[in-house]
Amino acid sequence: MRKRFLNILFWSVISAAFIGPGTVTTAAKAGTVFQYQLLWALLFSTIACIVLQEAAARLTLASGLNLGEAIRRRYKDTSLFVWVVVLVVGAIILGSAAYETGNILGALAGIRFIATGPSWLWVLLIAGFAAVMLSRRSVRGVANVLGTLVAVMGMAFFITAVAVKPQPVLLLKGMILPKIPSGSGAGLLVLGLIGTTVVPYNLFLGSGMAGEKQSLKEMRFGLSVAVILGGLISMAVLVVGTAVQGTFSYEGLVAVLRAGTGRWAVIIFGIGMLAAGFTSAVTAPLASAITAKSLLYEKDRLRRGEGKHGFVLTWLAVLLTGVAFGLADVKPVPVIILAQALNGLVLPLITLFLFKVINDSSLMGEHKNSRGANLLMFLVNWVTLTLGLWQLTQVTLSVTGIEIQQQKILMSVIIGVAFVLDAVVGRKYLKN
Repeated sequence: MRKRFLNILFWSVISAAFIGPGTVTTAAKAGTVFQYQLLWALLFSTIACIVLQEAAARLTLASGLNLGEAIRRRYKDTSLFVWVVVLVVGAIILGSAAYETGNILGALAGIRFIATGPSWLWVLLIAGFAAVMLSRRSVRGVANVLGTLVAVMGMAFFITAVAVKPQPVLLLKGMILPKIPSGSGAGLLVLGLIGTTVVPYNLFLGSGMAGEKQSLKEMRFGLSVAVILGGLISMAVLVVGTAVQGTFSYEGLVAVLRAGTGRWAVIIFGIGMLAAGFTSAVTAPLASAITAKSLLYEKDRLRRGEGKHGFVLTWLAVLLTGVAFGLADVKPVPVIILAQALNGLVLPLITLFLFKVINDSSLMGEHKNSRGANLLMFLVNWVTLTLGLWQLTQVTLSVTGIEIQQQKILMSVIIGVAFVLDAVVGRKYLKN
């Protein structure tokens, strides 16, 4: 029993990475604006997270290579290698930097509810503690600390979600009936909910962590339980958001917490946001550094100690990006939601490369994907690609001033285009 608990705690670093201020902000706003209608997006993204994270971890356990190293091996002798490195490293670092901005701003928002003092001082303290954690050599030690903080934050929102007394029928309907409401910003919120749960850089982080001595069975159990708990926390946050009156704000969210938990509401929210921001402020730079190192350096060079400076510079650059925006004291809510949506756009690209390497017999041997696993990955990529193309189309139409009346027809076209693009990549693997 103790071994299983520690295994779950170890893999909680994944849920710690996606249960950040982005989850709190995006899920709570989704609840405020659309009530329970977007719960399906969190259910889908939780399942998708398990499917993709399991594949990334299995890759490492079967091949001895993490995701970045596997991508490097597959493409290093091809003309596409430079483009692959630029695309993957650029996308992950850009996504991590955007995410880190939300992490710092979210943690700062939490602190403001429980303490006073100049914002710049709190930003520097948060960044300083994150840098200390990132400097530690043991990933397991970092994972244990982050897992504990996530548990504290999760309890706070679960207590409040129960106090809100959600209606079971509406909960069930919101989870099993997928739809994008016609209200303004619905598409962006759906993409954000997926991007804040199936975080692209987490695939590299989880793959890198799987280097620890674990069996496939142990990995699947610990990872699945940790991600499911994280998904339930996200759903609890959305439920709390449904009780916010008027326009979404952190103050409105605290008012709901106060009604459910009494005078401790402000402290619960402040600690929850601080814990969420801090845990993700560590994992975002860590994952981007793991990605860059594994793609830019051969494994034997890494064993000789090369790449250390690049590793540090990468996580430092991501961390400093968050610090810069934190010191600028920009409004956190729009920045955080845009950061989650950006991760949702990056996800199909990273899933594509994972799809390729997880089906490479020379890497995976008998542990390569089954047809059923490939079908699940195909569906995940199809949905995320559809949502990403939809959001890009809406942004393009908005910028150009073009109006399209038949939005349902446009969505049907985008669904078809995404299916064709996904099928071009996955048709060979779906037949095997």
